[in-house]
Amino acid sequence: MIRTLAGAALCALAPHMAMAQSMPSMTMPGMAMPPETSNADRPAAASAKTAASTAMAMDEGLSTAGSGTSRLPANDQMLGISFMSGDWMLMAHGYAWGSWTDQGGPRGSREAFVQSMAMIEASRPLGGGVDLTVRSMMSGDPLMGERGYPDLFASGESAHGIALVDRQHPHDLFMEMSGRIDVTVGSDRRVFIYGGLPAEPALGPSAFMHRGSARFDPEAPITHHWFDSTHIAWGVVTAGYTTPHWQLEASAFKGREPDENRYNIETPKLDSWAVRATWTPSRAWSSEISYGQLHSPEALNPQQNEQRLIASTSYSAHGLDVTAAYSRKRIVPGRILPAWLAEATYAITPHHAVFGRFENVRNDELFERDEQLGRNPPLLGVPFRVSKFTAGYAYTLPLPHDLAVAFGLAASAYAKSARLDAAYGRDPHSLTLFAKLMLGQ
Repeated sequence: MIRTLAGAALCALAPHMAMAQSMPSMTMPGMAMPPETSNADRPAAASAKTAASTAMAMDEGLSTAGSGTSRLPANDQMLGISFMSGDWMLMAHGYAWGSWTDQGGPRGSREAFVQSMAMIEASRPLGGGVDLTVRSMMSGDPLMGERGYPDLFASGESAHGIALVDRQHPHDLFMEMSGRIDVTVGSDRRVFIYGGLPAEPALGPSAFMHRGSARFDPEAPITHHWFDSTHIAWGVVTAGYTTPHWQLEASAFKGREPDENRYNIETPKLDSWAVRATWTPSRAWSSEISYGQLHSPEALNPQQNEQRLIASTSYSAHGLDVTAAYSRKRIVPGRILPAWLAEATYAITPHHAVFGRFENVRNDELFERDEQLGRNPPLLGVPFRVSKFTAGYAYTLPLPHDLAVAFGLAASAYAKSARLDAAYGRDPHSLTLFAKLMLGQ
């Protein structure tokens, strides 16, 4: 356990420690830095954000960059540090998140695990209204092993050729290696081209680890494979048009989810497509609707394709970050499997925050692993509606050198069909304790 914690923390934070010296910020064309305020003037929403921690807001300050090319409300700023190196503006962001969980019921388990992520983004003007942005994002998640961590009623991907059920898969070592070119075509309009290996197509909301509404929740959503599982796609090309209030974009990408080898570079392919429209009416709101056709996303069911229709909205103001989303996933050939999600984080003070998440999903993969292990489950392939309710608390302690650590807990309860009692117990519940080391205060 100690080696795992140390390795993940090193992977997440080492790139940033090498660049800890902070320098004056610079506003890039087409981007506006949020106005500086004193610590005394900062609202509760800015808990764990100091003057040294900055984020780039796009298009007149109405939105800020999420994962990939997604937009978040401008008030929902990514924690991190920004500094200059010559003509380059660099932004560093990262965390190492150690957790211990007790997932109840016959299919649960008690385990300790570490999630981590490190991101460096660099932007510079090329002249003539053209700007370049490159981004590298890595994770130490592979250190936890191929089977990831316990997460009741989660499903998706595989380990050792067997479906992952009631567990959340680890992210790849390379989460994103991308580039983006923006060209100004008017006083407040731009066109852009984005691509990478891996990268994120224009489908769904910003990935959960980049949303302020999920900042302290230690578990990935059990609806991850309905909303944002494409945030690591091995081959993406996206073209878009953006104004202060609107962004329209289309992507070609590889539909197959990452393989079990979390350390490798996979062969790119553009066999799937997606389109997305995003509306940002103010600094507090951002909404998107997207549609994608995914070719053979699951390695264990290569004959199946997917169609995903997703709509989501995010709100960020007065210390409150909220995301609500709906997904209609159609398996081709097969059935329609919808999902709902609502999550929120409320910063009561700069130190104290509460958070919660509600999910409802129709899942037909809960007994896929049992069938592969030769147990002949009678409920194989039967779709079940499952709801998960999570509530938690986090205490944030600022540390030197633009670091902060959050200590907290999250408790979850579930609502399900009585037909699942034999597998999951009558009243399964879970408890997770965590400590999250973050770059940026």
